[in-house]
Amino acid sequence: MPPIRELSGRAAAPGLAHGPVHRLVETGTAHRAFAGVAVERAALGQAIAAAIEDLAGLMAANEEDGADILEFQVAMLEDESLSEPAFDAIEAGADALTAFREALDSQIADYQRSEDDYFRARASDLEDLRDRVLSHLADGAAAAVPAGAILVGRDLTPSRFLSVDWSAGGAIALAEGSPSSHVAMLARSRGVPMAVGLGAIPDGPFRAAILDGERGRLVLDPTEAELAAFGAARADAAGRAAREADVLTRPAVTADGVAVKVMINVAEPAELDRLDPEICDGIGLVRTEFLFTGRDGLPDEETQYRAYRRILEWAEDRPVTIRTVDAGGDKPVPGLTLDGESNPFLGVRGVRLSLARPEIFRLQLRALCRAAVHGDLKIMLPMVTVPEEIATVAAMLEATVIQLGSDGFRARKPPLGIMVEVPAVAVVPELYAEAAFFSIGSNDLTQYTTASARDIAAVAALNDPGHAAVVALIRNTVARGAELGIEVSLCGDMGGDPAHWPALLRAGLRSASVAPPLVGRVKLALAGLRAGG
Repeated sequence: MPPIRELSGRAAAPGLAHGPVHRLVETGTAHRAFAGVAVERAALGQAIAAAIEDLAGLMAANEEDGADILEFQVAMLEDESLSEPAFDAIEAGADALTAFREALDSQIADYQRSEDDYFRARASDLEDLRDRVLSHLADGAAAAVPAGAILVGRDLTPSRFLSVDWSAGGAIALAEGSPSSHVAMLARSRGVPMAVGLGAIPDGPFRAAILDGERGRLVLDPTEAELAAFGAARADAAGRAAREADVLTRPAVTADGVAVKVMINVAEPAELDRLDPEICDGIGLVRTEFLFTGRDGLPDEETQYRAYRRILEWAEDRPVTIRTVDAGGDKPVPGLTLDGESNPFLGVRGVRLSLARPEIFRLQLRALCRAAVHGDLKIMLPMVTVPEEIATVAAMLEATVIQLGSDGFRARKPPLGIMVEVPAVAVVPELYAEAAFFSIGSNDLTQYTTASARDIAAVAALNDPGHAAVVALIRNTVARGAELGIEVSLCGDMGGDPAHWPALLRAGLRSASVAPPLVGRVKLALAGLRAGG
């Protein structure tokens, strides 16, 4: 029976690609001969050092995105407790490769068995650093990826993705994986087509493949007819890209003349260096975690002020919404987040953490109020659950402005709004009328509404922002916001997917913030839709 050539899974990053098949080799079959305790200990130490050097190089080369994903792996490799079981096994007579693989496999299994979503999601990071160390122990890095190749395998780690030169094209086809994984987010930001959840991919000696990231489809060894169809689809995609470029700097308007604000999400200031402010109506979300996850520790007031001012000056008086640090959950920050929480996603995170660490939070508020004199700055609180959190921060903000004046600084009190990501807020938005604005955080709102973690492949199909319950909560938030005179926008992946805009328009949404590469796609999609149904 001939092997299956066509597989369907889930779209993770849009785009079309055709190229040679490059299979991602698992490290479980690598071997090394035992050469004595001293030699094996030295080999393992050198391999760990080489892996850290690899990751440091990748971090330096990917400062604009992805570097924060590698921070966890470097920290783990530098922690002696990670490698201690492997060195003990070497003392007992195991070779370095077997010792490290078995030690890491044991820890990975513990992470995967954890009831804690955060630790289960981090299992892939441990797999990543395991494979990198094993590659050095096996006397060679992973095989070089041919230009424009379709990477095929069970899963792909963030550092492996960042080590590939995607400038010549290429794509990713994974048997497992999730559209919400770190790698999928990187693929979307780099424009690399990706499909996940394809199931068992045949081992046959396939020479080439077509990857359709729009539909989550992989075709192995395509026929002439399939190649012709791919060529036509790619021509259509090129035409669409040209149309997207044509509307990129124009205001977004639906087919029936309804204006929609399209803003951008920013993870750090360096992203803005290659962007024209004319593409957007402002910045709907600045994630300030980039300041708190560096290797230099927690940022001081001046460091934060300079970063916020740089963003505001780029925006040229367009509104800029800066979210206070959203640490916790899947974003631990040494020196800030709590250790040992049984469920960090439902623990002390977001504004809860900021209020628990007021000495750190006040520095951020001071920097924001100082920066506010340089543009149209708004402050947004993440993970708000009760109205008292808004009142407490509002009082802190008022006191901060007064203190800055006494200290001789120019300062302004920005409007204070909230993210709507906890379902409790979306159910009764009227209880939060003290907020200056609402910004719907579709990623966490979906996660909490559907009880399905974003980075767990086994429940990826349940993590659907188009779920009727999620859309109903969005509709309720928009309607109550209109009654209260509170501006409502949306940030998160949902706003960047044209497939969700018919439902969002019907829900009354007229403002969203999306990843910068998706602005043209969203504006083009809106031009073909009617807000009136």
